[in-house]
Amino acid sequence: MERFNQLFQGADWKTEKHVPVIEAPEEVNAGEFFPVRVTVGREVAHPNTTAHHIVWISVYFHPDGEKFPYEIGKAEFSAHGASVAGPDTSTVYTNHEALLNFKTDKSGTIFASGYCNIHGLWENSKKLKVKK
Repeated sequence: MERFNQLFQGADWKTEKHVPVIEAPEEVNAGEFFPVRVTVGREVAHPNTTAHHIVWISVYFHPDGEKFPYEIGKAEFSAHGASVAGPDTSTVYTNHEALLNFKTDKSGTIFASGYCNIHGLWENSKKLKVKK
């Protein structure tokens, strides 16, 4: 039986345009909000056309010692140049970037996943240390 987690792909984001890149501090103060930025295609640009684009990015936080992660944000991108005049004829495009702020009292791992309409699901993670 195939499992959902087996459908996610990962790689080095410096050479693969589909991997979500997580930008967040390595260490934060307990209970203080901090920014998390997730992009796709930081080093190698990902297309943003009607035929080939990033559909969404989801961001999760899994505190150390807890069973389940928390979804802390999701961004959906729905303008990729399509219009009634045809594919790639609009002047309206969304960019595959999510910016959010959150706080926690526990160290853990930030997970990000993204979905490309042609190449499927991609993931990445980053450890976070919380100073008490």
